[in-house]
Amino acid sequence: MDAGEALEDLYFSDSDSSESDSSSSDTDASWDTSSTSLSDLSEEEPTPVQKFVQRMTTLYSRRNLEPHKTIPKSQTLCILLDDYRHNRPELFCEYLHIDPYCFDNLVSVFNNNSNNPQMPVEEQLVITLYCFGHYGNTASYNKVALLFGVGHGTVPLCTSRVLKAVNSERFQNVSVQWPNKQQWVQDNSCESWCDGWLIVDGTLIPLYHRPSYFGNVYYDRKSNYSVNVQLVSTPNLDIINYSVGLPGSQHNATAWKETHTHRDHLMILPLVKVADTLK
Repeated sequence: MDAGEALEDLYFSDSDSSESDSSSSDTDASWDTSSTSLSDLSEEEPTPVQKFVQRMTTLYSRRNLEPHKTIPKSQTLCILLDDYRHNRPELFCEYLHIDPYCFDNLVSVFNNNSNNPQMPVEEQLVITLYCFGHYGNTASYNKVALLFGVGHGTVPLCTSRVLKAVNSERFQNVSVQWPNKQQWVQDNSCESWCDGWLIVDGTLIPLYHRPSYFGNVYYDRKSNYSVNVQLVSTPNLDIINYSVGLPGSQHNATAWKETHTHRDHLMILPLVKVADTLK
């Protein structure tokens, strides 16, 4: 190969390499352009995953999707305790089915030993007594919450606290006082009551609807769903013992066996005569 052919080959190889370099650079340039356009597109239009993350972040930061709006509520709770309780006892009794004197005595028995802050005991008792004295839509959580100016979840919370306190042994020991039976019989008994001084009777408390769990056992002889309440009292209507919670289908005799008077009658009443008047 002479010098002229070598120079010609070198010339063509250089031109070919330059063309390949230029083509590769053009390809790189076009690739960079396409990648830039994709990044711009991703910034302008978030993916569905990014949209979901953004909405969840907003939800957790504000705890609600829409701005919170305050619901106007009634101030009946303050009116009952501050006004009707002292100045209009008949209206107080119409709301709670209990007179102010008995209400005050009941409040004095309760005390709050919880380490967590709670509503005053008298306010919790008002909400509970109102629920006990009403049924249907009037006693729904929303209606009661709006009436007394409390939260929706406060209503069942107050009711459960009061029921737990009422059914405690401490409450029974403090609120239910045993009379001096010998003196009472001498002063108050008539001839037909010479051998007895207690009255035991049961009543059925109708429920608003059929309970979800084992609802059939709450169906009583009066074709209602109810709870059996057994009361032990003296003839002058002083309640000295009670039993609450058995379903309405249970006989009064069965409910009587659940009372403290029956279970511990050998200790409480060593000399007692029981007459079966339960029907």
